[in-house]
Amino acid sequence: MEEEDTRDYSEPCVQCSVINWGLTDEGRFYCKSCHNVIERTKEVLTSDVVPNAKIQSISRGFRKRKKIDKGWEWYVCEGFQYILKKQAEALQTLGVCPQMKDEILCNFWRLYLQKSKQAYCTTPASYTSKALSISDISTDVDSEPERINIHGLSSFSESDGDLQTESSFGHVSSIGKTSARETTSVCSGSIDGDSYLLKRKKGNLRMSMPMTLSFCYIALLWLREPVTLSDLLRFVKDGHIPYLNAFQYFPEEMKLYGADLKIFRVESWPVYEDVHNKMSELSAFLDLPCFPAITDSCFLHPNILCIKYLMEANLPDELHNWTCRVVKKINVGETDFLTLDPMNKSARKVKYDVLAAAIIIVVLKLLFLLDDQYEWLHANIAGKRNQKNKEGCLWFDFKKWYKVIKKSVDVEQKKLDEERARYLWKCEKPLFYSAKEKSVVLKKRQMVVNLQRQFGTLSGSIQVAEKQSPSSFQLNWAEENTDGNCFHGHVLEGVLQEKGNSLTTMNTKYWLCSVKLCNEKVPASLIHEEVCLIEHKLFKTKLHRK
Repeated sequence: MEEEDTRDYSEPCVQCSVINWGLTDEGRFYCKSCHNVIERTKEVLTSDVVPNAKIQSISRGFRKRKKIDKGWEWYVCEGFQYILKKQAEALQTLGVCPQMKDEILCNFWRLYLQKSKQAYCTTPASYTSKALSISDISTDVDSEPERINIHGLSSFSESDGDLQTESSFGHVSSIGKTSARETTSVCSGSIDGDSYLLKRKKGNLRMSMPMTLSFCYIALLWLREPVTLSDLLRFVKDGHIPYLNAFQYFPEEMKLYGADLKIFRVESWPVYEDVHNKMSELSAFLDLPCFPAITDSCFLHPNILCIKYLMEANLPDELHNWTCRVVKKINVGETDFLTLDPMNKSARKVKYDVLAAAIIIVVLKLLFLLDDQYEWLHANIAGKRNQKNKEGCLWFDFKKWYKVIKKSVDVEQKKLDEERARYLWKCEKPLFYSAKEKSVVLKKRQMVVNLQRQFGTLSGSIQVAEKQSPSSFQLNWAEENTDGNCFHGHVLEGVLQEKGNSLTTMNTKYWLCSVKLCNEKVPASLIHEEVCLIEHKLFKTKLHRK
């Protein structure tokens, strides 16, 4: 209807010179490109009163939009479903296995809805007096369905015909699509937003924005994808996975108001330990079986992760032999230790990336002591030797490596800080609660964008480049790109000595982080805590003697 009404008007917009007109709810023309509203109104010819009279007219389409003003009936869990869908699609764009969204993540989500009695049960729980009804995520709420089968993941899409492809994470409830909530205020938001923030019942796990990342992580872990939790959080902070202001992906008819903003709007970056702890709680809440085994050929195995981190830290390749020896010595490479088993309450939930980084630190301490003296003394010897013998294999110079890595890290950190400073915490998609406000809000938003662009041009500020696809490596140390500052091929001469048929360290001392492990009352950094645990396993006998 709108296209027919604006078809005959072919004048370009005075602001952006684009011919793309639409009609506001008052019948005035506005540019769909820049949202500029002009004085022209819709002309309607009628012969009922005065022939060829020009009148202001409101089309039948406006009366339809009047219902959309009030928004659809929707529940908080439907909002999280939209966010999970978008996050899964973003991960697929980054190269994650396609079955992650439609089979694994969706299956976990259905199981969560069933366990929390929001769907897939005889009497869905309701946060209000009404019963919760979600048509596109529950095929039949009148009968008690069987528990979601986690073991049959391969046949998941085939067994549920109504939730495929647009599929598993479909659109919101058809309740709101067919009939608007006439008795509810325009600014009401979700049905259960207020009650959702009330104190949860014991044993019930409430959804939150960090929990969406926990859902994604357990799906990645189930598939044994080459993505660590730190990688996932980095993709979030770089904007490749929706998290901050993720509610802007909601349909226009899903109005956010009041308590909804407290639930879906976050004003801080996700914290590693928070997401990891919620992942552990979630896997236990869902009663998931033992996850697929983490073997020595999996990306998450410490031997493989250590290779990645040694390359990224620009450390000698020979260090990998020592990391493997430490992994074997303390038995952290065993499948039973690495594989997540939610049913085993006493088992430790492994932080794979933190474990690998801690192992490398322990190896560096074994070889170079890292007491702020020994490593510099050896660096002086290695530097003098490398100046005299430039043709053979170079000795690893700790001092030179430190200067190179610190310079590169400082440059990257500066870029990161500048990006964070420029980050717009406000939602790019303006929020409005009625169709009457839409044109005004959009026009104000466009004015702000234009002013920012003009100010940027006048001040000579650099335009932010388009986002590039993320890489598994943040630093590149290839020989041809580092002007001879790549240390991968350097040897560990001067710190090792032969003893029998094996090599051992010339350094006989070790600088222990702590004699006693930190308790829960004394919070420690993740890396420090992991290093202490490794050290206590490595020197268990000597510590007991003391």
